[in-house]
Order: sequence, then C-alpha cells, then structure tokens
Amino acid sequence: MRPSRVLAAGGWRRVSGLLCALIGIAAFAAPCTAFAAQSLAELEERAIQAAVAHVAPAVVKIETVGGLERVGQLLVGTGPTTGLVVDPEGLIISSAYNFIQRPDSILVTLADGTRLPAKLVATDHSRMLVLLSVHPSAPLAAAEAVPADQMHVGQWAIAVGRTLSADSPNVSVGIVSALDRVWGRAIQTDAKISPTNYGGPLVDISGRVFGLLVPLSPESSSTLAGVEWYDSGIGFAVPLSGVHSVLSRLAAGNDLYPGVLGIAMKAGDLMSQPAEIAVCRPHSPAAAAGLRAGDTITEINGKPVTRQAQFKQELNRHYAGDHVHLVVTRSGERREHDVELAEKIQPYEFPFAGLLPLRPLAGKPAELVVRFVYPDSPAAKAGIQAGDKVVTLAGQDVKSYEDAIERLKNREPGEKIAIGLEREGQPVTAEIELTRLPTDIPPELPAAHPPVETNGAEPAVGVIRLAAGDDASSGKDPAEEKGDEKSDDGGDKKKAVGDKPAAKGTLAYVPTAYKSDLRYGVVVWLHGSTPDKADELVARWRPLCDAHDLILVAPTAAVGGKWQTADVGKISEALDEVSKNYSVDPARVVIHGYEGGGALAYLFGFGHADTVRGVAAVGTPLPVWLSVPENDPANRLAIYSATAATDGLTVAVDAGLAKLRGMKYPVTAKKLGDEARYLSADELDELIRWIDTLDRF
Repeated sequence: MRPSRVLAAGGWRRVSGLLCALIGIAAFAAPCTAFAAQSLAELEERAIQAAVAHVAPAVVKIETVGGLERVGQLLVGTGPTTGLVVDPEGLIISSAYNFIQRPDSILVTLADGTRLPAKLVATDHSRMLVLLSVHPSAPLAAAEAVPADQMHVGQWAIAVGRTLSADSPNVSVGIVSALDRVWGRAIQTDAKISPTNYGGPLVDISGRVFGLLVPLSPESSSTLAGVEWYDSGIGFAVPLSGVHSVLSRLAAGNDLYPGVLGIAMKAGDLMSQPAEIAVCRPHSPAAAAGLRAGDTITEINGKPVTRQAQFKQELNRHYAGDHVHLVVTRSGERREHDVELAEKIQPYEFPFAGLLPLRPLAGKPAELVVRFVYPDSPAAKAGIQAGDKVVTLAGQDVKSYEDAIERLKNREPGEKIAIGLEREGQPVTAEIELTRLPTDIPPELPAAHPPVETNGAEPAVGVIRLAAGDDASSGKDPAEEKGDEKSDDGGDKKKAVGDKPAAKGTLAYVPTAYKSDLRYGVVVWLHGSTPDKADELVARWRPLCDAHDLILVAPTAAVGGKWQTADVGKISEALDEVSKNYSVDPARVVIHGYEGGGALAYLFGFGHADTVRGVAAVGTPLPVWLSVPENDPANRLAIYSATAATDGLTVAVDAGLAKLRGMKYPVTAKKLGDEARYLSADELDELIRWIDTLDRF
C-alpha cells in the first residue's frame, strides 16, 4: 500500500475524501474522528477493497474458443480475459485485443458464476474496443462512469480484472498519471496493466469507472499496439463516459472507425508549430470542403487551435461520419468549413516527373540540376536532358530536391504541369503529364555529384561505435579494446576505433574519405537470426559505403540475438547520433533487415515516416499484425523486398506486397530462387542503386 501516494496526490484534502468515501460505502455511523486511531494504510486498504467490491458485480470473465493460433509472429493466448457490463440488458465492453484470434465462440461468466454464450456485436477500431451481448435472465449490474470533468491527475486508480479466479477480481493499484493521452483517446495510469485485465475497468476510490483497460500506442493504431508496455507502469484506459456516447451506434451493429480528414501538416515540431496544412489530399473530405494547402487551422468545433498537437488531439476524438467545423486563415482571411470525416479515402500515390537530380554541395549556389532522365518517363517524352537546370515546377520556383517534392506533393499521377528549365543558359519550357513512381532499378547511373575537395577537419571516420545501444556486445574480449585508436587511413580521428571496435555501443562505418560538403545516405542494418561478426560486416559494406556516400549503422539485438520492439529506441538513438555528427541526406535514410531484422525494419520504417525513406526487407514478409499507415504525401517511403521461394513464405510475402501496392506504395520485389539466403554481391549492388534513386522526382 502507498500512504505517501495519497498525500502526494492531493494532501490531507484527499485523505479526508478517502475517509468519507469509506464511511459512505461501508455504512459506518461513527464520526470520522473514530478512525483517528487507525493507520492510514489500513484505511486506504479498506477503501480500495470497498471500491473493488462496488464495481465487481459488473466485471465479467470472458473465455474464447477456437480461432487463430497465431497472429503474425504472436502466439495468441487462450486464457480467459475480462469485460465490463455497461447496460443491464446484457451489453458488455471489452478490449479488441482479446478477440484478435477471431474466436468461433465466446462464453461470459457473470460475477455470480452464471455462464452465458455471447455474441460480438461491433468493434470500435479507433479506441480498440468490442461490444458483446448476452441474454441474462434478469437485469445485470452495470458500471457507473466517472464524468469527464471529475477526472484529475493524481487520483487513485484501481485496475480490475476477472481472470485469475471467477469468484474474486484481480486488482492492481496506482494513480491517474495523465489525461487525454494517445491523442485525446485515453487516460494513462501507472497501475500494472496486462492481458489479464485488458477489457476490465480502471476505477476510482469510490468504485466508479474511469475507463476500459486496453493496449494503445500514440504511434500505431493496430490491435497489438502498446501490448509491449504491459506491466511497465504505462497503461491506458478509454474513458467510459466517451464509450456511453457511442454505445447506441455500436449496439446497432455499426463498427466505428477513426475519422479521416485527408490533410498533412507542415513539417516541424507539432508541439509548437501552428496547424498549417502542407498537403490537402485529392478526393478527400478536406478537399471536398474547400480546404487547401497553405491554410492554417485556428479552430475546431469552437475550440481554439494554436499548435498542431491541439488539432490532432481534438480531431482524433472523432469517428468516421462525424462532422467537424473548422476555421482557417488563408492569406489573412478567415474562412469556415464544415467537414464530414470519412472512414477511408482513396490511397495517395506519389506523382513522378521522371528525373533524378545531382546532389548539391555545401557552400555552392542552390540549384536543381538533372543527373539522370528515366527512359520513357514524362521528362524523357518532353525532351528533358541530363545537365538541364530545373527552375520552375507548376509555375513555382524550385532550387532543390526538397522544393520539387513540395511542388509535387499536392499533385497526383495523370495531372499535367509546366516545367521550366535552363539549358546552356537558355530558357526552355515543357509540359509533362505526371505518372507514378517507378519500381524498376536502373542498370547504371552517372556520378551523383561533382568532384569534392577536402574541407579541413572532419569528424570520426572508419569503424566507430555510437553511444546508442551500450548494452550491445560484439563478443570481443575486453582485452582487445583499444584506448587511443587510429582511423582506417592511419590518421588520428576523434572516436575512431580502427578495425577492432570496442565491445559496447552500436557499430557504424563512416567512409574514410568523408567530406562534410556532401550529404550521406544512412543504411541501418538489422541482422538476421545470427548477429554478424563485426569484421565480416564491415568488409561487406566498406566498399559500398565508400563508393556511394553511405554511412552504415549496425545495432545488435539486445536479447539473445532476437529483435524485440524495445530495440526500436536503440535504432532511433543511433540515427539521432549520426544525424547530429554527420552530414546526412534525409532522402536516403534506409532501414534494411534480414529475417527477423526485416520484420523490425517494416515496423520501424512505418513508425518513423518523418525520418525513413526506404525499407529493404530480405527473407521476411510484411508482418500481418503491423498496421500499415497510408502514404504520407509529405514523407515518401519506398519498399524493397527480396525473398526465396521457400515453402510457407512466398504466399505471406506476396500477400504483404499486394497490400502495400494496394495502398500505392512503390514496391520493388526480387526473387532469390529456391534457397533461403541473403543477397549475393550483385544483388547487393542492385540494392545500393535502389537506395541511390530514392531522391527521384
């Protein structure tokens, strides 16, 4: 028990409230002073027991029969789960996680031991809840919700489930640690939450229900999102007061989905940036309502909006079919728009002009020069040549690849646009009809940039260890570690460790001819079932990195060589460290993995759309449990997949790639024959050329 938590959560005022709650629930007639001799720990224990007893009649045990044994790589549990009665006539809410196996039948055990068959009526795909119905012989005890205006950070929070024993609930105690989490959809608590109480209630000290316990994540919307946080002190509950507002829709058998507006915000810190629209998707509710790129949203449903986070949080409370009223400013003028949110919109497809640009050098005048024209592309048909300078797209000035993407991201394949060029000092204009991004890899490419001279002092090069992932081990004897090291070319370099890297940290290789005037692509390599030997890994990648201006980052799985979702943080830290210390080309950041590393590459790539531009997976399908987001017009992502035709894998790989193509991702797929293996030298060279074309437009 935690007497200090009561004081910390609200001082003696909260203790007084706890005592009064105890008096009311236990029906003691004596005045509050009669409890003075009892210890605070005894009082809070009795109050918690009374709160659990108050809600227990509404907490039910749920058992499922049949269905899938696995969902992706997850072995689905067959143990009992929890639900909460929300209507006396037999309506029960539970977590959607409890039904991912698509069971053949469902049994509910009431608090009095009665067992009843249940039917899954509808699913809330936004808050990851399901509604079940049973037919009781008498009205059931339904839970009472805590009104939204009575929820406060610091209140006692009691997580209740009914799985370990049908006779008594299982209980975990904490506090409400935050409100409006997961973009306005959830309450956060530090009470221990796990699959044993998913679907059960999080209750206050009076036994009223804050919300339904579910696994959630602010970064993903899949049914499995947030499961990895169980028993971590980070748990979420969907407010029951909000569930009541949509209960009639669910009871009518209507599945609920997140409401889609069809815009993307201008890049930047969403906690401080204004809600300026960078992209208004074609064929979206936003476009139909008259919103445009460049509009800044200042109100939603009468609530002021000054930051992107405020808008995202308020919008995410709404479902498909809901109407929202938006106020925007456009060129200083106030405009109002009513928008009906959609369940989904036509997938966005990146438009393509057919050009690959030369990479600019630091300190040189900003200009967009054509490096390569794709054969049979719109640019080729318009007569555009290598060496031409692109000066305008769709009537707007361009001086960089980033400018070109900015001009194209509100366009779609099939649109015609004007392109202005400079050729040998003379202006040239052409009209092109945009097409979709290519998936074929050119057999050869010209040089990516002009020759570069050294520009003085450079950071560490060669084989280095990044600070990220200090728990990783290369397996080397500590006696082999060096103190003062030399770089691979013999020069003194800060942090360089030559050919014998230290055992701790994440291994990386930076070309020994590194020049900060250039921007370097980054390849994060996620090993397969057997971690690589450092010397063999570097030997394979050194010539490729040197020849193609790439930095290799190679973390090691923290637990037994098997990748876990917890390793995502290590990858993020490594990328942050490289970006801070080196000149990185944001258009060529690729996550590349083999076997289990490929699955994690998909997970990381789709979860970090603001950073990653390519996912290259070898020997692994797209995980079926992974929620694939829609194409983000402002953040292009390309997919490379290579697999052998091994039994049981080909079908899964092809199904995943079909899903990605259906969502209009550019997918390059390669077959490796009948034997499961990694890429040959020639195939790896081709992958490097694929990476070399990620800045096409």
